[in-house]
Amino acid sequence: MTHPILPNIARQSARFRSIALAIVLFSGASSYAIDFGPEGMFSLTGFAKSEVRRGSNNCNECQLYPLENKQRIWADDLVVGKPYGTSNSDVTLFQPWLGVKYDLGQGYKFNGLVSQRWRDGKHDIPGFWYEKNIAISHDDYGSLRVGAMTTRTWSIADYPYGTNIGVASVWGSSGAGYGLLTKAVRYTSRKFDVAQGDLVVEASYDQGNRDFKINKPKFLELYAQYYKGDLVIDAMFQDTRNGNPQAWSQGPFTSLTPNVADDPKLGGSGQSIAMVMGRYQLDSRIELSGGIRINRWSGAYAVITVPGAQAQWNNMFNVDWNGQLNGVPNPGYAARTVDTMLGARYRMGQWTAHTGLTYLGKANTSNPSERGQSNAALINTLGLGYEVRQGFQVYGFVGIVNYARIGLAPMSMPSNTAFTDVDSRVTRTGNWAGLGAVYVF
Repeated sequence: MTHPILPNIARQSARFRSIALAIVLFSGASSYAIDFGPEGMFSLTGFAKSEVRRGSNNCNECQLYPLENKQRIWADDLVVGKPYGTSNSDVTLFQPWLGVKYDLGQGYKFNGLVSQRWRDGKHDIPGFWYEKNIAISHDDYGSLRVGAMTTRTWSIADYPYGTNIGVASVWGSSGAGYGLLTKAVRYTSRKFDVAQGDLVVEASYDQGNRDFKINKPKFLELYAQYYKGDLVIDAMFQDTRNGNPQAWSQGPFTSLTPNVADDPKLGGSGQSIAMVMGRYQLDSRIELSGGIRINRWSGAYAVITVPGAQAQWNNMFNVDWNGQLNGVPNPGYAARTVDTMLGARYRMGQWTAHTGLTYLGKANTSNPSERGQSNAALINTLGLGYEVRQGFQVYGFVGIVNYARIGLAPMSMPSNTAFTDVDSRVTRTGNWAGLGAVYVF
């Protein structure tokens, strides 16, 4: 069942107005970066964002064990007879970036960057920084950066691509990638002149939790950006071994489980992403964008790491529960999916309209059990924003999701209600509408 929801947005307007007012007051300063210190050595940038949303066909308490990982078979169980319908939700995000720069002479420069994100007043991903790194750069040789940082696979899919067309989470945070690195090394080249355009290439490497000596984590990401006139193309490949098995491309890369004592009890696993995205400025008003992504998971078998009445399990992926493969019980199977994204923006003075579409495809796997491989999701959004002043925008949006079938969510989704709050085990479709405000400084 689907309910009309647009008239009910007004019920949340009081909360939205109070949050938006706080953002307006905060935005009284200039929306340019705040430079301070000797010769502007330090800079502060960031954003503050608030949204309220009302969605149909939501069932936040339908899952019998609501906090369980989608990959665990007991997470499939639903509460019999639990009603579902229209519900409200809201979110606030705040993320500053504090940078430092220093000219070392002879063309070399030192840079440092620290950033953290807060969601509803709490750390977005507890225990992990978005940025905490230092770099040495030279115009002729490129830059070398070390420390904690975001991956290109998540950050660029999230912004500008997903954010600009209203599919930031569903496109940026789905799939077989990772989003946060903890002890990475990244080399970024200088610009190269290629076919009358500019090309930048980059490589990032991380070893995750180095206390794992048997199943050693390894992360490699290759990235290239080519821009020529009004065309921008971003291509990336991420290949990993022994990170946490997941379908959440914003998640951190560390190890198979958080507990190093699990190392000898586990089998290795890996996953990868190959993705190409592009943007084209058709004219001063219209921007078109699109992307395609191939996800691959090796699968990870399920095993008890701490036996007992309250047994603890590993992080598994695409398991044939109660099955066997080559003598291994509860085996994990390899899987591959293809996801796509399309979108457009239209500027009209201070107004900007957008539409975005993301398709999360069915999976190709040999798993004889159904773990979401037969499902797909099509998500479409429409939005309209107004720039009140430079850096400060208010906006409204609507969206709809259609699943291919009732059952477990597509394999590219981290949970059965991810991104839309519409549980694919309960209904095939749902819609939502909302209001938001964002200030970028």
